[in-house]
Amino acid sequence: MMTRDRDVQAFHDRSAGYETGYRGQLHTDIVTRSVDLALARYPEPSRVLDVGCGTGLLLRELGRRLPDATELTGIDAAAGMVDQARAKAGDPRLTFVQGTAERLPFPDAAFDLVISTTSFDHWADQPAGLAECHRVLAPRGCFVLTDICSSWLLPTLTGSRRDRARTPLRATRLLAAAGFRSLAWHRLYAVIVRTVTATA
Repeated sequence: MMTRDRDVQAFHDRSAGYETGYRGQLHTDIVTRSVDLALARYPEPSRVLDVGCGTGLLLRELGRRLPDATELTGIDAAAGMVDQARAKAGDPRLTFVQGTAERLPFPDAAFDLVISTTSFDHWADQPAGLAECHRVLAPRGCFVLTDICSSWLLPTLTGSRRDRARTPLRATRLLAAAGFRSLAWHRLYAVIVRTVTATA
């Protein structure tokens, strides 16, 4: 069983080369498509939070596309990822902090857009993390969540992943319970990577 600490340590250990190789290109493709979708739903967010920001790739992309944005904030549980994100930032609007989705160190309604890509499956407590994302999202703000999510993943819901929201039905129930509304599902990449958009 992969414990939370081992999971975070694995990402810390991979942080220096996270944007390289095949997996790096895959991550880049998913991030780019997620940004395209987010901006199609909410074209001009001023304050953005990336939950599970990794090396900051998504926020750097948003920084290029959103010259009028004032705050581009990322949070990640892995110290190495935060270090890499800070080193690569190159934009004073980008801020990165170490922390978890379940305890976001931000005030209520602090962001217009909250986004997370390929992080949700690793959250220790998905309902708590979604509740926190809802709390920090401003009224009429947009939430964008991209991760592996498909009915094809039902066979994986055993062992250490038995409580994961790896199907749209499970994820929809958790999102609704956290207070999100106007949910829309989008096929993003291959068969199993999907995005859900929602409002507070």
